Amino acid sequence: MAIQSNGSGTKNLIQIPEIKFTKLFINGKTFETIDPRSGEVIARVAEGDKEDVDLAVTAAREAFDHGKWPRMSGFDRGRIMMKFADLIDDNVEELAILDTIDGGKLFSWGKSMDIPSAANTLRYYAGAADKIHGETLKMSHELQGYTLREPIGVVGHITPWNAPTGAFFLKVSPALAAGCTMVVKPAEQTPLSALYYAHLAKLAGIPDGVLNVITGFGPTAGAAITSHMDIDKVSFTGSTEVGRLVMQAAATSNFKTVSLELGGKSPLIIFDDADLDKAGEVCVAGSRVYVQEGIYEEFVKKSVQKTKMWMVGDPFNPQVQQGPQASKEQFDIVLSYIEHGKREGATLLTGGKPCGDKGYYIEPTIFTDVKDDMIIVKEEIFGPVMSLMKFKTVEEVIERANNTTYGLAAGIVTNDLNLSNRVSRSIRAGVIWINCYFSIDTDCPFGGYKMSGIGREMGLDGLNQYLQVKSVVTPIYNSPWL
Repeated sequence: MAIQSNGSGTKNLIQIPEIKFTKLFINGKTFETIDPRSGEVIARVAEGDKEDVDLAVTAAREAFDHGKWPRMSGFDRGRIMMKFADLIDDNVEELAILDTIDGGKLFSWGKSMDIPSAANTLRYYAGAADKIHGETLKMSHELQGYTLREPIGVVGHITPWNAPTGAFFLKVSPALAAGCTMVVKPAEQTPLSALYYAHLAKLAGIPDGVLNVITGFGPTAGAAITSHMDIDKVSFTGSTEVGRLVMQAAATSNFKTVSLELGGKSPLIIFDDADLDKAGEVCVAGSRVYVQEGIYEEFVKKSVQKTKMWMVGDPFNPQVQQGPQASKEQFDIVLSYIEHGKREGATLLTGGKPCGDKGYYIEPTIFTDVKDDMIIVKEEIFGPVMSLMKFKTVEEVIERANNTTYGLAAGIVTNDLNLSNRVSRSIRAGVIWINCYFSIDTDCPFGGYKMSGIGREMGLDGLNQYLQVKSVVTPIYNSPWL
């Protein structure tokens, strides 16, 4: 196990563990998973294809149709899920290391936030597993009616590379609580932690066939899941372009239910009354930032100062604030968008280049003199690129913020309660953050309007995505109460 340098010439105590889980339960081809810090191969991982998906779906279908998981009491499912969560806590450091070497996630963030949050998501839905119930209906005729909420069946989960652990459990946890069985395909860029979680699920007592993980590529394994006749629902997180293909495959196969969490180009709106220092902290995660004219120049100045102090480097270094892009492909995409911005006439204020002598690192980049019709404003970049734009009036910024095909989220920074209420009701997006950009909680539903998706994850809305409603009606003869 190699001890990692923290980038300052000294050694820290982080050791890269042996990669234990790289194979499916069935034999197949392999592909390389790459460390984005260096561009070097970490391990070779089993490459699942259509035949492997067929085998996994057969196992999931058998577990759903004849197995004990859907027929188990919600309390017992929840107890096993709690044990699963405890096992995640017991292995938090190794899991955080996997997401760091596989996807460039900051190790300190993964260890303190991402992995513990995943365990708590499991616990949240474990607590809901024995509280799934229907309603008693007051029928208008001599009838008695009630509803049942039942698991939807076999689910296909397709997760993204930007949140390998978080997205895995946002999908798997409510599906387990509902009593579903499933096939999970993690992004080919970040498969390692998903395979580890499958191992922990088995140790926790989740029956064979309930949770299956197929590693592989979207056009083969992913496409086989979305078009499979024995899968009852697909949950996909990724690009809008691929989301459209998922919907088409679902419609042309068995009309399976689809939930999609897709692209976004979320506006962050900063008003004149905002505290500039706090606004600067909030804007770190923003890419389309509108700043009111009264504070625009000062905000630009502070943003540049903050960006120049921003540390990019090895994600194992606790002082680093930004690690590498997850893959060479994404590295090239982000750099191409930066070139688009320069060609279209935006002013490159800072950054804009690769950094370091190896790996997929990009300097934090700020553009000004940006127009709303530029590609860097219209399209999702998924990299450290911010566009700063000036606005005058509330009416203007609402119109500009809504002038997008996306509607995932939006942020507002102001001390004016009436203003924040007005703007939050006017922005067409699934989540609005006021003075707390990118604050995510398990109890808060997350999902988009427009081309940002269908359905919601997290909260009890997330659980309902995996339940069917069945109505049961019986006659009541000679009732004196009707």
